[in-house]
Amino acid sequence: MLAFTRPLDKNSGKIREVELGTGDSKIVIGGENVLPLYGFDGEIPNKPVVAMEILDMDPKDEWPEACYAPIAAVAADPVAWAKLAVEKGADVVCLHLLNTHPDRGNTPAADAAALAKQVADAINVPLMVEGCGHNERDAEVLPKVAEALEGKNALIIAANEHTYKAVGAAAGLAYGNVVAAESAVDINLAKQLNILLTQLGVKEERIIIHPGCAAVGYGFEYVYSAMERIRAAAIQQNDKTLQMPFVLPYGQESWRTKEASAPVDEMPAWGDQEARGVMMEVCGAISLLAAGAHALVLRHPSSIATVKKAIVELI
Repeated sequence: MLAFTRPLDKNSGKIREVELGTGDSKIVIGGENVLPLYGFDGEIPNKPVVAMEILDMDPKDEWPEACYAPIAAVAADPVAWAKLAVEKGADVVCLHLLNTHPDRGNTPAADAAALAKQVADAINVPLMVEGCGHNERDAEVLPKVAEALEGKNALIIAANEHTYKAVGAAAGLAYGNVVAAESAVDINLAKQLNILLTQLGVKEERIIIHPGCAAVGYGFEYVYSAMERIRAAAIQQNDKTLQMPFVLPYGQESWRTKEASAPVDEMPAWGDQEARGVMMEVCGAISLLAAGAHALVLRHPSSIATVKKAIVELI
C-alpha cells in the first residue's frame, strides 16, 4: 500500500515582515506565505504577538471591576502599568492615549508625547501608541508622539482616511516609526489607504493593516470576513498592496460589551463576571488569529496568558 502524501497548496504571495522595536527588544511579525494557521502548507517564520493595553488615565470608573482589579495598583501610573504589562508576559505594550480626547482630559500633545517617551524608556519590549479616535486631535497629537519616539521603531495606531497625511508623514517618514493604517472593515478601503500611504512615501515595510475591529456578537463576523478577503488577496492572488501584517486592538471592544461588563447581581444567570469577561476576550482573540491577526491588543492578564499559550499550540 502506498503512503498518502497530502498535496500542498502553493501560494504566489507572501506577507511582508515588519519590525517593531530595536536592539534586543526587536520583534518581527509577518513573513508567512500561507493562509492563517496553515503551517502545514508552508512557512510561518514569526509567531503572532500579544500586547497589553495601558491607558494615560485611571479607568476605575469605566472598566468592569473584573478587568480593573488586576491593574488597580498601577492604574494611575502609566509607567508602572507598562512595567506590570511586561511582568505579566506581554510581548508589546500599547499605550492608549484616551485622555487626549477633547471630551475627556484634552491632554496637550506635548504632554502625551512626553508620556509616550517615558513609557518607551521604562520597558524592554516594543511600544505601540494608539490615538483617542478623534481625528483632529490624533492628527495633532500622534505626530508629536512619533517625534518623541524617534529611534524607537514604535507602532503608531492609527492613520485613517482623515489623518493619514499627518500621521503617516510623521510616523512612517520623518521619525522612522511604523504606521497602522485603519480602515472601516472593507478590503477596498484597506487597499486604498495602503496605496495612499505609499504614495505619500511611506515604505510598505513600515505599514501594518488595522482592518477595523468589533467584539464577538457585535459585528465580529464582518471583521473576520474582511480579514479573510484581505489575506486571500495577499497570499493567493499576490496583491502586493495588501501584503502587510494585521494589528487588532480587540480588548477594548470585548470588555465594553454587556456580556463582559454586566455585574453578577445584574445578570446572575451569566455567572462570574471575570470568567465570562476573559472568555469573551479569549474567544474573540483566538478567532482573530484564525483570520490572520499578527498583533493583538488585550486587557486582562489572564487573557494574555491564555492567548499566548494558544499561539504556541496552534502555530
